[in-house]
Amino acid sequence: MKLTFLGATHEVTGSCTMVECGGVLGLVDCGMEQGKDCFENQSLPVSPGALDFVLLTHAHIDHSGLLPLLTKNGFRGRIYATDETTNLCAIMLKDCAHIQMQEAEWKTRKAARAGLDPVEAIYDLEDAESCLKRFRPCSLGEKISLAQGIDIRFVNAGHLLGSASIEVWLSEPGVSRKVVFSGDLGNVNLPILRGKDYIGEADYAIIESTYGDRIHEACNDPTDFLADCVRITLGKGGNLVIPSFAVGRTQEMLYFLRKIKADNLLPEFPDFDVYVDSPLAVQATNIFKEHYVDCYDEEAMELLNQGINPIAFPGLKLSITSDESRAINFDEHYKVILSASGMCDAGRIKHHLKHNLWRENSTIVFVGYQAVGTLGRALLEGAKDVRLFGEEIHVSAEIVRLSGISGHADNEGLMRWASAFKEKPQRVFVTHGEDTVCTLFAERLKNELGYDTYAPFSGTVFDLANNVLEKETEGIIIEHAKEKAKARKASGVYARLVAAGHRLLAVIRHNEGGANKDLARLADQINSLCDKWDR
Repeated sequence: MKLTFLGATHEVTGSCTMVECGGVLGLVDCGMEQGKDCFENQSLPVSPGALDFVLLTHAHIDHSGLLPLLTKNGFRGRIYATDETTNLCAIMLKDCAHIQMQEAEWKTRKAARAGLDPVEAIYDLEDAESCLKRFRPCSLGEKISLAQGIDIRFVNAGHLLGSASIEVWLSEPGVSRKVVFSGDLGNVNLPILRGKDYIGEADYAIIESTYGDRIHEACNDPTDFLADCVRITLGKGGNLVIPSFAVGRTQEMLYFLRKIKADNLLPEFPDFDVYVDSPLAVQATNIFKEHYVDCYDEEAMELLNQGINPIAFPGLKLSITSDESRAINFDEHYKVILSASGMCDAGRIKHHLKHNLWRENSTIVFVGYQAVGTLGRALLEGAKDVRLFGEEIHVSAEIVRLSGISGHADNEGLMRWASAFKEKPQRVFVTHGEDTVCTLFAERLKNELGYDTYAPFSGTVFDLANNVLEKETEGIIIEHAKEKAKARKASGVYARLVAAGHRLLAVIRHNEGGANKDLARLADQINSLCDKWDR
């Protein structure tokens, strides 16, 4: 009875953990690493054909993206996921395969010019289709027996349509253990989706830590913010362009835009058009429309009960074909354009930027995280000129950001989920966070909740039956990431200070209702410390 940690260890993407019980082997997630890798990941220690199952927390590519490769290399077991995740993967994995094939084609042309061998895609559409045949859809709350001694249940995680935490019950002769995988946990007050559910019992827990070191900044009211952006931009005769992730974020923006129209917040522009220009986003939006019973929150359900689709409205136009996409930029009527990719590095959004960045009367609204090195990040940081399709484009459009929008729980949200266990788990493993963040969040769980915590590196093996590390590994830094690692180390002391600040806030909360004399003394001590160090 073992866990082997393989991916998203001291990194944010590439989630993958192997579970072993009674000779049965399976994975929880099989994700693709995105962005630059920082640490080497250990290879799967068994042949894919030896795996009996995969449990998938949700459809995002950093959790599901290598499933077609697993199938290509011999996996013939079942992939268990929620109904909604299964349907989203049906479009997202094929889209990912298409991207892999396009990239391989581009690299092959480049290699040919250098006299090198062609580059093969890691998997293709046929592999994706074969993988999708292995999915076994499950309902939230349904307890399922996978094999002798292995039962599972999916619990709503509130991160994405169909996203789930997973309860896993393991039994071998003389020993039983319950392991809980958090998956990606959703932020509070997300539109459309029901908030995450909490789990009260676990012998062991594996928790993500994407934002384990920070509290989300105060959010602008998205509806009012977008209404102001539309009013100002259309008033100047320009276009409002929103780079948006196709699955999840696009549907949230449609929810806010519908509300703007329904509440008549823009009486001067009652009939403005909204284009969704992304085939993947259009398909995902249709899936969101279909799955509402288990996933929508009370507000969205109330709208549905009134016969109102929460993500559809007059003036919404869905662009599928390339010709439809090109036509958008030749329509001189003012409009709002939602297009992928969210970080502006690929897809149709680049064409819309080419046609609007140079216009003083247009506005670009960023509604999601922009990674370092992306075009979106460059624009947010004030780039005056950018290169698109080999052409230099001067940036004259207004560049703004909708703050506080995140699909991930922050530090406090993660702590609330972790503190829901009625009894302390024997150990809590911290994964799916940057190097320093994993360590800091593990420390906070230990200091505030008294948990025995561990942030494993790839290749670490843990014996669940005996509560011991069978194999402990160290992180092997990839060469290109060494300078970044130095920077992280240099900032580590400050990160400790931030963690200490979080702990102080927790101490203050724990003293609520205490004697006034004690509270006054604590306040005086804190103020004295602030007076000493506030400089």
